Amino acid sequence: MAMRIAVAIPCYKVTRHVLGVIAAIGPAVERIYAVDDACPDGSGKFIEEYNHDERVRVLYHPKNRGVGGAVVTAYQAALADDMDIVVKIDGDGQMNPALIPHFVRAIVQGKADYTKGNRFFRPESLKGMPPIRLFGNAALSFINKLSTGYWPIMDPTNGYTAIHTAVLRELPLDKLERRYFFESDMLYHLSIIRAVVHDVPMDAVYADEESNLKVSRVLPEFMLKHVQRFFKRYVYVYLVRDFNLGSLYSLFGALLSTASPVFGAVQWAHSAATGQPASSGTVMLAALPLLIGIQCLIAFLHHDVSSVPTEPLAGDLDAR
Repeated sequence: MAMRIAVAIPCYKVTRHVLGVIAAIGPAVERIYAVDDACPDGSGKFIEEYNHDERVRVLYHPKNRGVGGAVVTAYQAALADDMDIVVKIDGDGQMNPALIPHFVRAIVQGKADYTKGNRFFRPESLKGMPPIRLFGNAALSFINKLSTGYWPIMDPTNGYTAIHTAVLRELPLDKLERRYFFESDMLYHLSIIRAVVHDVPMDAVYADEESNLKVSRVLPEFMLKHVQRFFKRYVYVYLVRDFNLGSLYSLFGALLSTASPVFGAVQWAHSAATGQPASSGTVMLAALPLLIGIQCLIAFLHHDVSSVPTEPLAGDLDAR
């Protein structure tokens, strides 16, 4: 039986492009949810007036909830309509609807629970990407690997995504970030339930719409949120849900890497106060635990990398 595919389109100041986006969505898609996120340009009314595609259903927010809030509204509508896969694209023309079959293929084949775009897959895809965005995305991609444990994944802020609704039902939709951190927060929550995530190569496209996302402003905020989620994931995955070799590596690594510099600083202060140089044994006692601690932390990272989920959840969830 063919899977029922829906498309979610958050609509905020996209009246110049959204009709073209809808028109480019292929016949494999059964339902299109256009979410007017309290758009000052009246995107919802504009679509209802000029759109002739019967698949489109316009949803309205009385107050702006951000891109994450708009996508969650579309997700909830798709769940209520018993859709199987929900693809999220933007309405500003920067995400090519012709790629939808590529995003749903791995989910349909039972190889992934969630797919997302990756503009870093090949050098040609980066043409036109501003240098500040390139740097910001590269930095966020690395810290996202730490916070989510999805080490093979790049471009975490990419909003072109697809998800199986069986997996969507397992996520706490009411707890997801509502604004620009939404895509990264999705990856964090997917990692907690051990969903399989695949990247889909795509090109970076910049239309004439002005982005509200300023990398210089959001990078520090994103970094802080990623650090918070790293510690949340670590506590839950390595201390609460399971206690394994990675837990031992991380605890011993953190203990030795912290205690060694403290011991060394105390000995240095003592030598400075007394005028007596530290003995070679004292120096070794300060340095050796630090080296061992670093090795333990590297071993922990190796364990984390090797623990990336590989068995999709959707099949087992559907069988319940």
